[in-house]
Amino acid sequence: MPIKTNHPAKRTWLPVTATSDFPIQNIPFGVFLTRDDIITIGTRIGDYAIDLGALHQLGYFNGIPLTEDIFLQDTLNDFISDGKKTWRLVRNRIGEIFDIDNNTLQNNEDHKNIVLFTLDEIEMQLPVHIGDYTDFYSSKEHATNVGTMFRDPENALLPNWLHMPIGYHGRSSSIVPSGTAIRRPMGQTLPKGAEDPVFGPSKLVDFELEMAFITTDANVLGEPLAIEDAENHIFGMVLFNDWSARDIQKWEYVPLGPFLSKSFASSISPWIVTMDALEPFRVASPEQSPKPLPYLRQTGKKGIDINLEAYITPENGTKTIVTKTNFKYMYWSMAQQLTHHTINGCKVNSGDMMASGTISGPSPDSYGSMLELTWRGEKPLKLADGSTRKFIEDNDTVTFTGYCERENVRIGFGEVTTKLLPTFQAKKK
Repeated sequence: MPIKTNHPAKRTWLPVTATSDFPIQNIPFGVFLTRDDIITIGTRIGDYAIDLGALHQLGYFNGIPLTEDIFLQDTLNDFISDGKKTWRLVRNRIGEIFDIDNNTLQNNEDHKNIVLFTLDEIEMQLPVHIGDYTDFYSSKEHATNVGTMFRDPENALLPNWLHMPIGYHGRSSSIVPSGTAIRRPMGQTLPKGAEDPVFGPSKLVDFELEMAFITTDANVLGEPLAIEDAENHIFGMVLFNDWSARDIQKWEYVPLGPFLSKSFASSISPWIVTMDALEPFRVASPEQSPKPLPYLRQTGKKGIDINLEAYITPENGTKTIVTKTNFKYMYWSMAQQLTHHTINGCKVNSGDMMASGTISGPSPDSYGSMLELTWRGEKPLKLADGSTRKFIEDNDTVTFTGYCERENVRIGFGEVTTKLLPTFQAKKK
């Protein structure tokens, strides 16, 4: 089935600026609360949110096999479960409805008043119920930097890293949408030179610039996915900030890996950009040496050219860009990650989320965390207001943006923005 919405010349009758992340070639999916306090599934073109539940009820998806309530739910899980054919049919139809040459909805003021919302009339929600969340460690530059800091630089990568995507199981209950403030976590740390740990607020809270993908029901228990089929089970992608408490992590991670240092919060952008929308931006990935084992060998262009940026804004201060990197630097692809995840028969469900791990590029200004950008705090960053940062301070706001651009078409993810509040102080009775 062809993808009808990606042609660079395609235009919409809705106003869209040249720098918008959401032209008609994008058509992401999300969940929002409307001005009437109704939660609905929707999409976005320009600065308009579109109520897909209302569009469906008005008959605009006639001919597509959809249940009556598919867009009237508070998550995208059931829609994602319908599979790639349905996703593409719906996305193609939305592209037809809002095409500049289609007058059906364009000239129906009553219907437009029902289905169109300006962004100030809605409140974005978490787009899926995330049953399980896995965080990978798939940037060679990031893994090398961290290994260089904390181990022998000559052996920065552990022996297994070049042979398989490394990951750990994260905590889905603390994943929040953009705009949700989080708290500085408490935990145990081992101060430098001390023999015994202390308890208190983390002093080294960090962001991790990542992306994540959302899966559909991929397999049954015991069934591995083939590398050639893996991407058919990926619905789309979001920006992902995997918050980290570096001092808590350093003390707790041996022998089982991150725990409280990661589970206190992760933030995502609310619009899921589909794999179909990202298809025109395919690029080659880094060469893999040694050659992966046969079940992980992938042909074709497995990378995606997604420009990523991170900003820090102090309270009452000026926003400062602190890094620019790109998703194309990822050593292990999404298909390889998902294939390896299921090779032991692990079941993957609709709405599961798998994150890339910190995305760092080859140069110091393209590193994806404060740990690397300041090299463990030894080289503080100077912000636009003259202040400096080794790590993230209370009341700082961290913002990630991401977009692809080619042939005058820009496909973006919007942003994920999160404010770090001071440690929660329980009220004494």
